[in-house]
Amino acid sequence: MSETAANSSSLREKGPGKPRILAVDDDRILLMMLEQKLQDQGHEVLTATNGREACDVLSRERDNVDVVLLDREMPEMNGLEVVAWMKQDRSLRRLPVIMQTGANSPEQVQEGIDAGVFYYLTKPLQDGLLNSVLSAAIRESGQQKVLRQEMSKHRNSFTLVDKCECRFRTLDEAENLSCFIANFFPDPDRVLAGLAELLINSVEHGNLAISYEEKTEMIAQGSWRDEILKRQELAEYRDRRVDVLFTREDENLSILIQDQGKGFNWRSFLEIDPARATDNHGRGIAQANLLSFDSLEYNDVGNAVKASVTVEKELDW
Repeated sequence: MSETAANSSSLREKGPGKPRILAVDDDRILLMMLEQKLQDQGHEVLTATNGREACDVLSRERDNVDVVLLDREMPEMNGLEVVAWMKQDRSLRRLPVIMQTGANSPEQVQEGIDAGVFYYLTKPLQDGLLNSVLSAAIRESGQQKVLRQEMSKHRNSFTLVDKCECRFRTLDEAENLSCFIANFFPDPDRVLAGLAELLINSVEHGNLAISYEEKTEMIAQGSWRDEILKRQELAEYRDRRVDVLFTREDENLSILIQDQGKGFNWRSFLEIDPARATDNHGRGIAQANLLSFDSLEYNDVGNAVKASVTVEKELDW
């Protein structure tokens, strides 16, 4: 449910260059049209005509692809098989995948979500929806890369820390803190994105009381970050803080995050609702729950969350 960057600069001020999209479709005519459409939007485009070819491209270009736009039904390897292959590769498992499908039944969308596909488009592709979903996926990919770069600067003797208490207020502080705290965990890369989502959630939806609908509109208008910066300086929100407590107890590592807001209906976001698969946000908590942590527990009102990892499971990840 949140967008992340690192340090005091926003994501759009970092990572210059065009986003690179891998478009995969066995219909060569549709693929050519899609390639041209993406290029017209300012993206660099790689193409593949089947799942196996897509895997070959990803193997060669693993560090240079930002988003995979993937057809579901293809010869040799279908879209879900490609996703399963990506999930086995440590450097590709976090790469956002947008699944294109000719059928948008809730059952098919849920099958893709279960496989790790959180973005969906139904053929024929509508330009407005393509732009919205692609922008969300690019934003996610970019924020993950920036966070990983920042996190690598902090790795030292974090395994010696059994308890750490922090307090923060701003979006930038949340982003920086996520890079720092992720290093306490045996697999920092696994928890980083989910941790950043939870910390930023506590700012935007917690202390600043930004609703799901308001955020949808902000992202569509490109004003999300600017609106957060404005709102956190308002008198009613200026003094609100988020408390963070990391603890290591035997084989359990946990992070407790508590904001000073009124809470929200967290139950609706622990899993991705197929009806939200084409929204321009709303995946962060589910991704944290399904991918980053072994357990995610909210208090009843939703202004405190405890995310935990057990060491044995983490080492086998």
